Amino acid sequence: MAAIKPMALIESMSKKVCMHSDVYFRTNRQTGKTYTGKICYPSDKEPSAAQTKAKERFAKVAAAVRAVLADPTEKARLKAEYKAQTKIGSLFGYAMHKLSPNYDSDGNVIGN
Repeated sequence: MAAIKPMALIESMSKKVCMHSDVYFRTNRQTGKTYTGKICYPSDKEPSAAQTKAKERFAKVAAAVRAVLADPTEKARLKAEYKAQTKIGSLFGYAMHKLSPNYDSDGNVIGN
């Protein structure tokens, strides 16, 4: 396969080009590679009760993680752990990965 070098405009893009587009751009900050994706068959159905519950849990846990990252000592500890790994590409994503098991299915704290 041939290696493709995207033009400078695409290298700096992330998310959609416009609100009508279904093509997404994402640049990996660690490797500098640009990826594209397309939503081929978006759902037009109403979300199920399980999907709504998962969305609410995610919102609660994300808010809790943002609060943890607001604490400078916790942020420094998580940042050191984050830099030692290469699997997860953002500090927030790493914090979600580490802290999410501390919350139950409703998004309430169950432990640290």
